[in-house]
Amino acid sequence: MRHPIRATLLAFLLACACQGAEVNVDAGGSGGATGTGGTTNSGGKGGNGGNGGSTGTGGITNTGGTVGTGGATSTGGTGGKSGSTGTGGATQTGGTVGTGGAVGTGGKGGSTGTGGAAGATGVAGKSGAAGAGAAGHSGTGGAGGATSSCSTPPAASALVGWAAVSGMGVTTTTGGGNATPQTVTTESALASAAGGTGAAVIYVKGVLSAGKISVGSNKTIVGLCGAEIHGHLGLSGSSNVIIRNVKIVGYGVGNCALDPDYDSSVGCSSGNDAVTVNSASHHLWFDHCDISDGTDGNLDITNGSDFVTVSWTKFHYTSRSDNSGNDSTGSEGHRFSNLIGASDGLSIDVGHLNVTWHHDWWADNVNQRMPRSRAGKIHLFNNLFTAAGDSYCTNAGDGTHLLVESNVYSGVKAPLQPDSNGDMLAKNNIFTNTSGTTTANGTGFSPTYSYTPDAASGIQAAVQAGAGPQ
Repeated sequence: MRHPIRATLLAFLLACACQGAEVNVDAGGSGGATGTGGTTNSGGKGGNGGNGGSTGTGGITNTGGTVGTGGATSTGGTGGKSGSTGTGGATQTGGTVGTGGAVGTGGKGGSTGTGGAAGATGVAGKSGAAGAGAAGHSGTGGAGGATSSCSTPPAASALVGWAAVSGMGVTTTTGGGNATPQTVTTESALASAAGGTGAAVIYVKGVLSAGKISVGSNKTIVGLCGAEIHGHLGLSGSSNVIIRNVKIVGYGVGNCALDPDYDSSVGCSSGNDAVTVNSASHHLWFDHCDISDGTDGNLDITNGSDFVTVSWTKFHYTSRSDNSGNDSTGSEGHRFSNLIGASDGLSIDVGHLNVTWHHDWWADNVNQRMPRSRAGKIHLFNNLFTAAGDSYCTNAGDGTHLLVESNVYSGVKAPLQPDSNGDMLAKNNIFTNTSGTTTANGTGFSPTYSYTPDAASGIQAAVQAGAGPQ
C-alpha cells in the first residue's frame, strides 16, 4: 500500500518535468538557427529545418511557431512563403535542408521568388524612343507658303515714301485701281494691255519671251505664280503705275551682246535697261520685284522723273565682262544697277528725281550704283547690301541730298560715297566686314511723308526672307 503523501509528491515532480520540456521546445523554436532545443524533444529537430528559412529574410517569422503543440509545428513552416518575396532564388539553398519535417517543405515555397525575373520584359519599352520623329524638321520648308497662287496674287505691301506724296497733279499712286483684272500669258498680250492711259489691272502668268514693252499710265502689273518678264520695260512720261510681285530679266544675261540694241563699238552701255523710267514719269511704285541683268542698268530713273518708291525688291546680275567698245568697263561688266539722273546739271531734273528705296537688296555681282544719285532728295532706309567684289555702293552726286538710315552693309567695299558736290547724312547703319567710308555727316533732308524705320539689327534676315516676288 502506497503512502498518500509520496504519491502526491511523485505526481507533482512528473508534472514539473513535462512543463520544463515544453519550455525548452519553445526556446529552441525561437532561435531556429541554434537548434539547441532539439536535445529536449525530437520534434526540435524540425526546428533545425528553420535554418533553411533564415536564408530568405522572411524566414525569421518561424519564431512565432507554436512548435510545442505537437505536429502543429508545420504550420509555422508556411510562414516561409512570405520569405519567398526576399532575395529571389537564393532562398532555395535553404529549402533543401528541411527534408525531414513538413516545416522544411514549406521552405520550397520560397523558390517562387524566381518569378521576379519576369520584370526583365520591361526592357521592351526602349522601342518607344523610336518615336522621336526627327523628320519633322522638313516642316521649315513651309516658309515658301507666301507664294501667290496661279489665279490670285498676294496682297500689296503698304505704300510708303515718295510715291505716296501728292504732286504733279496726282494725289497718290493707285495704279489701275479697281479695274477688272485681265490675265496675260504672252509678251504681245502684255504689250497690248499695258499701253495707253486707260486704267488696267494686268495679271502676268508664265515666263514671257523677251521683248520691249512700253507701260502707259494708270496701270497695275502683277505677277502670278512665278511670272517672268524678259527683255525691257519702259515707262516714258507715264504716271500712276504699280509694278509688283514679278521677276524682270534684262537682255544681258551673262553677255551684253544678247541685247538686240548692243553696239560692240560702244559696249554694254549701248544696250537696254531692264527697266527705264524717264521723260518726267511720276508716281511709280515697284514692290516685291526681282530685277536683274539689264544690259545697261537694272532700274534707271532719269530726265525729271519723280515721286517714285522702290520697296522689297532684289537687284542682281549674272557674272559677265565688258571687253569691247569705247565705253567698255572690262571685268566690271558694266554691272551698274541703279542710276538716278543721267548727267550733271540737267535743268529738267531740278526739283525732281525724288525717290524712296526701302527693304531692297543689292545682291550677287552688282558692281556699283546702289544707287548713284543726282539732283533729288533720295531716301534709303532698311536696305541690305551684300554685293561682294563691288566698286562702291551708295553715292550722293551732283546736287543731290541723301538720307541713308538703318541699312546693313555686309562684306562690301566703299559703302558710302558722298561726292564733293553732293550731300549725304548717314545714321543708324550697320557695317560688317566692310572697307572704305562708313560715315557721312551732311545735312540730308527731312521726309515729308510718314515712315518708321525698323531696327537695323533685324534687317538682313527680314530682307533676305521678304525681298522679291512672293
